[in-house]
Amino acid sequence: MQEKAKLLNTVSTQLGLNINRSKTKIMKTNTKNNNPITMKGEPLEETDSFTSLGSTINKNGGTEEDVKARIQKARVAFIMLRKMWSKINQN
Repeated sequence: MQEKAKLLNTVSTQLGLNINRSKTKIMKTNTKNNNPITMKGEPLEETDSFTSLGSTINKNGGTEEDVKARIQKARVAFIMLRKMWSKINQN
């Protein structure tokens, strides 16, 4: 994984793109390697989950947290709609 991080940095630099190390995080899955992944000599922060295209993925590959969050958003939306329908029916 360290080699891939180094290659990513090299290629992006060649293309004129700069990777912001303070905003870059990594998530290790299915590995026993505990060595930190570094970029330009600085270790990258590790995370247990990330969000991509609106979906949250955890390090176990699960989406349980994502499903719970979506259900909660739907509940909030339904409550707001119910309040609106209630006001409409009063008139």
